[in-house]
Amino acid sequence: MSQSVIIAGRPIDASHPPYLIAEMSANHNNSLERALAIVDAAAGAGAHAIKLQTYTADTMTLDCDRPGFVIDDPASLWHGRHLHELYDEAHLPWEWHTPIFARAAERGIACLSSPFDESAVAFLEELGTPAYKIASFELVDLPLIRAVARTGKPMIMSTGMATPAEIDEAVRTARGCGNDQIVLLKCTSTYPASAENTNISTIPHLRAMSGCEVGLSDHTMGCGVAVAATALGAVLVEKHFTLSRADGGVDSEFSMEPAELAQLREETERAWQAVGQVRYGDVPSEDASRTFRRSLYITRDLAAGEVIDESAIRSIRPGFGLAPKHLGTLIGKRVSQDVARGTPASWDLVG
Repeated sequence: MSQSVIIAGRPIDASHPPYLIAEMSANHNNSLERALAIVDAAAGAGAHAIKLQTYTADTMTLDCDRPGFVIDDPASLWHGRHLHELYDEAHLPWEWHTPIFARAAERGIACLSSPFDESAVAFLEELGTPAYKIASFELVDLPLIRAVARTGKPMIMSTGMATPAEIDEAVRTARGCGNDQIVLLKCTSTYPASAENTNISTIPHLRAMSGCEVGLSDHTMGCGVAVAATALGAVLVEKHFTLSRADGGVDSEFSMEPAELAQLREETERAWQAVGQVRYGDVPSEDASRTFRRSLYITRDLAAGEVIDESAIRSIRPGFGLAPKHLGTLIGKRVSQDVARGTPASWDLVG
C-alpha cells in the first residue's frame, strides 16, 4: 500500500470515515455569488472539501467545427453542443479561484481542483491547493500527471474508461516522479451514471492491483451506490453538488442538493462504522439480549424423586436454564429435590 495520503491534515484511509468531496464543476452558473454559496452549502452539509475545475475553453479544446468537436451522442446531456462553447460556458473564471479558496478556508473545508494543463497546475500552486484531482479523461495525459506529481501534493485520480494497463501507467508515472500519495477513484464516465453500470466490486480489486487507496467518483443519483462502495472499502466519495437542480446548469441534472449531501455524509459514516471486523458470538451490547434465548424450564411442580417426563420440561424463553440441546438427556432423569414450576433446568436438579 502507498504511504498515507493526507489532505489538509485529514488522513484518507480505512481507519477514517470516507472523505467527502463536493464537486462544484459548472454549477456556479457563471455567478461568483452562487459559487460562494455552493461552498457555504457544501460546508454546512458536511463535505470535507469543495472541488473546482481549472481550465479555459482554449486550454481544453479548439474552437472548431470539424468532426469530433461537436458532441454527437444522442444520449448525452450535451448532444449537439460544440466543445469550445460548452467549456466556455462551464469554466470557472480563474480570478474567482482566490475568493473561493478563501471562503472554503473560512468555512473550515479544503479547496482543491482538477487542472487540465500545466498552466493550471502552476496557477493552483500559487493558490496553495492542498491536493489535485486528475479527471478520468485526463488519466492518459502523462505529461499532466508528471506536472502534478512533481508538486509533491496528494493526487486523486479517476479511472473512468481506463484499462488496467492505463491505470498502471498513470500510477507508475506519478511514482516515478517521487509521488506516492495517490488515491484512485472507481468511476463510470457517463453523466448521469446508472447503478448497474457502476461495478463497485472493482474497488477492492483496484486497491489490491494498484497498492493505492481507492474511493468512488459517483455520477449516480442518490447515495445508495456510495454507501455500498463504503462497505467495499472506498475511502473517499466525490459527488457533483449544486444548490438546487431546478436552477439548471451544465451539470445540474446529476448533482446532489444540500439535504442529499448531508444524508450522504451520515449514511457513508454509518456504513463505515458497520463494516467493523470479522467477529462471531455476542458483542457487549448484546449481553442483555441473551436472556431472550430459549432454554429448558420445569413446567410443573415436581416432588423429589419424581421422573422428568415430556410434560414436565420445555424449551422456552428466558435463557437462564440449560441449553435446549440437553432436553433428551434430562427426560427420564429423577429430580433430587422438590422443584417448583418455572425453575430453570440445571444439572443440580438431577445431581
